[in-house]
Amino acid sequence: MSHLRDTFARLREQKTPGLVTYVTAGDPDLDRTAGVLRAIDRAGADVLEVGVPFSDPLADGPVIQRATERALASGTTLSGVLDLVRSIRADIRAPIVIFSYANPILRLGAERFADRAREAGIDGVLILDLPIEEAADVRDMLVARGIDTILLLSPTTTDDRLRRAAALGSGFLYAISRLGVTGAREVLADGAKEMVQRIRRVSDLPVALGFGISKPEHVREVGQWADAAVVGSALVDVIARGGASHDLHTRVEEYVRWLKS
Repeated sequence: MSHLRDTFARLREQKTPGLVTYVTAGDPDLDRTAGVLRAIDRAGADVLEVGVPFSDPLADGPVIQRATERALASGTTLSGVLDLVRSIRADIRAPIVIFSYANPILRLGAERFADRAREAGIDGVLILDLPIEEAADVRDMLVARGIDTILLLSPTTTDDRLRRAAALGSGFLYAISRLGVTGAREVLADGAKEMVQRIRRVSDLPVALGFGISKPEHVREVGQWADAAVVGSALVDVIARGGASHDLHTRVEEYVRWLKS
């Protein structure tokens, strides 16, 4: 059983909503990211998504775009992100998922990436712009190394493609609650519950729901239908506001504990 599967099995047994956190690696730099990830883990996040900065994002809103720009300016690369995870993996309790666009992985080399991800202790990989129709080879390559393939589903994903994703994916399925780019919102999208229900009809894999989640009440609401809530932009904004301050890691830990409350 994979680390991700163990985690979601525990959450289901405890009947508590999980928290998946996203940070952009290298913002403000990789050394600070290491401390941020340790702080998030201490605060009790259930899954850590580590984003690889990419110069031409398709789905990122302004908060994550600016974080990506800062990370790239600090010299962050996919190779550097893998080295970072490897260096701190023994300190982190939660599963770690690499969140990337396809280009950085193709540039490094897919097989080389998969080997290095295994060596780094990566538990899952989510390639944001990987079409489901092209996911089988990637899935096989990762499965051979004991790594879960996380697939992304949106409100416009057809039922046929939902079924294909359910057959190919492992660990959990990542559902986005609305169309458009990432960003915190005051209220959840109207179709969020329906999106999760559609997935439940075709798969028993855990479902994590993201886009717009920023408060404990959002996490509680999502937990009524999904296995976990994903918080990205709101956390990245906390990191941006903390910047190079001496209490950045404290701010991050307090925010994640607040979400878990």
